[in-house]
Amino acid sequence: MKPFRIDERFTHWSELLQLIRASFAYMDGSIDPPSSVIRLTEGSLAEKADVEMAYAVEHEGKLTGCIFLRPEADCLYIGKLAVLPSAQGQGIGRRLLDIAEEKARELRLAALRLETRIELVGNHATFAAWGFEKTAEKSHPGFTRVTFIEMRKTVAA
Repeated sequence: MKPFRIDERFTHWSELLQLIRASFAYMDGSIDPPSSVIRLTEGSLAEKADVEMAYAVEHEGKLTGCIFLRPEADCLYIGKLAVLPSAQGQGIGRRLLDIAEEKARELRLAALRLETRIELVGNHATFAAWGFEKTAEKSHPGFTRVTFIEMRKTVAA
């Protein structure tokens, strides 16, 4: 498992897009509104990586995981944490979160923040096991019910 920063030298946008889509595919038909993953393109991923910090994990020459990080005023936002279904349970997600914690400390941000859909209770449990706590319930524009929760994890200095 070899993590690396996605930078201007990165050229595997198609593989990265396939990784993210495969990782999020289980949500199809079970969350409303649908995941923003359906609107991602190779170009939009490249733009996202240009304005955010992006990391990927490679194993035996194949992308198996990624994470996008965006500094906010008081925390580091985690977006598009993805691990190939065939590679889940091997510590890749945990390693990517370790990178997020390292970056938060470097940036002197006291917490990590993420959002996960209300329907994805398995994700809630996984993130709770990794030290995240639910801090808010929110709704997507146009919805009157809760559609996602925010979770935070304090980062040790």
